[in-house]
Amino acid sequence: MTDTATTEADVTLRAGDAELTVEPHRGCRIASLKVSGTELLRQGNRYGAFVMVPWCGRTDQGRFRSGGELYQLPLDSGPHAIHGTVRDAAWRTLRQDGRSAAFICELSDPWPWEGRVTQIVELDEGGESLTLTLGVEATDASFPAQAGWHPWFLRDPYGRGDGVRIDFEPEWQEERGVDHLPTGKRVPPKPGPWDDCFGMPDGVDVTLTWPGRLELKVTSRAEWVVVYDEQPEAVCVEPQTGPPNGLNSHPHLVTAIQPLEAATTWSWRTLS
Repeated sequence: MTDTATTEADVTLRAGDAELTVEPHRGCRIASLKVSGTELLRQGNRYGAFVMVPWCGRTDQGRFRSGGELYQLPLDSGPHAIHGTVRDAAWRTLRQDGRSAAFICELSDPWPWEGRVTQIVELDEGGESLTLTLGVEATDASFPAQAGWHPWFLRDPYGRGDGVRIDFEPEWQEERGVDHLPTGKRVPPKPGPWDDCFGMPDGVDVTLTWPGRLELKVTSRAEWVVVYDEQPEAVCVEPQTGPPNGLNSHPHLVTAIQPLEAATTWSWRTLS
């Protein structure tokens, strides 16, 4: 195991037939995940799999209230603020070995409070699963927050033309308004295509299947998942601790003694 303090060097982890690359200097993004030599994540600066902290999805007009105060975030998705502040930040690598690594990023301006975010990335010994663990800590005053991940899984990584199947059984769907924000009403789940948030109170459990090739399950104790499949290149399955606009509807209060913690596991098995 090595201890480092760099933001520049990519980190590559390997176990069994799995290999992944983390880019600390680009938001601690998982830039690549290969299973048996096949890339599963869409490539590019906006893609891979990135961390969403201290909020997930869109925050309405970048505004939210905490303790009676109204706060304004920078707008970077039309009239909204989207996906938090750490996805483009430079993280530091705290430690790494052959199949796991830990990273840290400081929360600061434009977020109104001081804090830190840690992410642990770990392949299991057999190279059959990946676990991501997030911790959000307050270093001074308490603040509301959310945490989650935004992976872009390739729709057709094997080039067979049959794409991917998404299977899950949510208890409800957050009704989406014309502004792409939840209205606050829960409705029965509807068929896709989706750019929607779903409630899974027993924990996120979504299966991606590339027929005849690979089955990959995304699980988490988090109760919400956003599923996005409106692009031809990739699909997204995003476990998160609250729905979009959650700083206003479902915030978690992070204090000096009570961090926000979240984890997700991606496990896979070959079908051929």
